[in-house]
Amino acid sequence: QLQLVESGGGLVQPGGSLRLSCLASGFTSDYFAIGWFRQVPGKEREGVSCIVSSDESTYYADSVKGRFTISRDVAKKTVHLRMNSLKPEDTAVYYCALRRSWFCGPSLPYDYWGQGTQVTVSS
Repeated sequence: QLQLVESGGGLVQPGGSLRLSCLASGFTSDYFAIGWFRQVPGKEREGVSCIVSSDESTYYADSVKGRFTISRDVAKKTVHLRMNSLKPEDTAVYYCALRRSWFCGPSLPYDYWGQGTQVTVSS
């Protein structure tokens, strides 16, 4: 069955960069949307970004606009989140999620979730 696996998290200094990757395995369809979410313990989950496989339309939260870039490889069913100019406020567990749809957004339901990857921004 479908499995989402995140990778690329780690420890980085403020101003540094990381690239997160989300691989959707066991999924045969080329029509999907993948979103990135982040959560700090005790706080609400935040939608960070999402992308649609069909037309590459994207969404970014105001807090990451101009710093994060989402991209996708439909053939490999992989989505990347390039994070530049990282701030301590970006520290969180980052999750990717998939919905079988041509639409994406922070408030739409997602069908599958990964286990998350930790991003820590600290000096």
